[in-house]
Amino acid sequence: MTQQSLPFKYEEEKKEKNLTALSGLLLYLGLFKAMKLDKLINKHLEVKKDKQGYRDDQVILALILLNLAGGDSISDINVLEKDPGFCRIFRSMELRGSIGRNRSRIKRRWRNKSKNTLASPSSIFRYLSYFHNDEEEKNREEGKAFIPKPNEYLGKFADLNSELINFVNKNRPVKCATLDMDATLSETFKQSALFCYKGYRSYHPFNVRWFEQDLLLHTQFRDGNVPAGHQQLRILKESLEHLPGSVEEVYVRSDTAGYQHNLLRYCDMGHNRRFGRIKFAIGCDIISEFKKAVLLDKDTRWNPIYRTIKGKKEKTKQQWGEICFVPNAIGKSKKGPEYRYIAVREELEEQIFPGMEGYSNLPFPTIELENKRYKLTAFVTNLDWFGEDIVHWIRNLCGKSEEVHSIMKTDLAGGRFPSSDFGENAAWWSIMILSLNIQTIMKQLVLGKGWRNKRMKSIRFHIINIPGRIVKDRGGKNFIVRITQGHPSLNLLNRAREKIMELECLPAG
Repeated sequence: MTQQSLPFKYEEEKKEKNLTALSGLLLYLGLFKAMKLDKLINKHLEVKKDKQGYRDDQVILALILLNLAGGDSISDINVLEKDPGFCRIFRSMELRGSIGRNRSRIKRRWRNKSKNTLASPSSIFRYLSYFHNDEEEKNREEGKAFIPKPNEYLGKFADLNSELINFVNKNRPVKCATLDMDATLSETFKQSALFCYKGYRSYHPFNVRWFEQDLLLHTQFRDGNVPAGHQQLRILKESLEHLPGSVEEVYVRSDTAGYQHNLLRYCDMGHNRRFGRIKFAIGCDIISEFKKAVLLDKDTRWNPIYRTIKGKKEKTKQQWGEICFVPNAIGKSKKGPEYRYIAVREELEEQIFPGMEGYSNLPFPTIELENKRYKLTAFVTNLDWFGEDIVHWIRNLCGKSEEVHSIMKTDLAGGRFPSSDFGENAAWWSIMILSLNIQTIMKQLVLGKGWRNKRMKSIRFHIINIPGRIVKDRGGKNFIVRITQGHPSLNLLNRAREKIMELECLPAG
């Protein structure tokens, strides 16, 4: 190829040290300061409290920035380190507000040019090793689902995440919490990872999302062979403890993994001291007894399900009906709880040929009524709403949950793990969850309504990955980030900066 075909080449910049390719990422440094995130990290984790080297906040913040910038491996931290303008602002903000010996101790890290501004990859690997619990690994039994107990450090991530939850709720308080409980498979090629039910090596984290605030309230990292419903009641109880004090009412949604009678009873009987009776809608297993109930209940009224398109209601091919069904697990006692079982059926286009009745190779439950075959789904609930409203409610939550899981594994670093040790990968996952919630905070409290549904691809294109030049202002104490003249994101960046300063001025709650 001739030079005329590609009239440019690449060379290293030898003089300029004030350029950055991440002008918008500087906003997150301001958000960290407004939230006092560095102090919260050091308060809760205390991994490096009495140890030399990088502090807890220096490592955790570096990994959060790595997630936000699009890196998905520890070695990617070198890309941030080689951005001189970004590192210059980072160092300045770390020194801001430090005086005396503390300021001198921080500055000594940069006297030698070989020292990094951000935690180095080797330092990060050593840091993550503190979260692995070797003693718990000895309790594993082959072929059995096992969740290692977190050590003294790993368990503190839940408390740190609660601080983020409280920060949002202080600025945007709500009284209702709808908890969407769901697990997700994250495939990996680590030989230490176990096989999931789909036949590949993976981890199987379980997540509880707070719908109204669009935040991950709680998470538990699990091996791939741990079923989604394993100890789900315990996860619910832990999640309820992390809800802020302003919350008064709780709803729960789950797929069929949550169809456990101890969980249903706990919610319906009001066993939680703080919230009392918890409303729920949970997917129901289509077992043979349930199919019989659908077939025998001749009085079932099948109502059409509508969808709204451009303000107009249109009838779909689906119908819902309330089924009279009492499972054996709760039918033995007169004092047992009573739930509503709602089935949804959809007629399939395939005909039933003579001699093929009862045969189905479809990947979902079916039922045959009057020579017609229907796809059948169902859920159990203690809500007293109209049945169609419950159908739409549970489906809206389910769709958003899958989108959040996609963000975790593709937009952030939840789809790639740094180690063969369970505890280190669990810490990596927890840091990704912190990054996810911080991004939500940025969208809700800083960027505003038009950005709340934007994915990281759009955020990086319009905000984070904007080149700029770092220069001192006339006073010599602050910096100016100069970006291309007429850039469409300039006003957005300045408005976001002003909003962050407003958050920083709010009184502590």
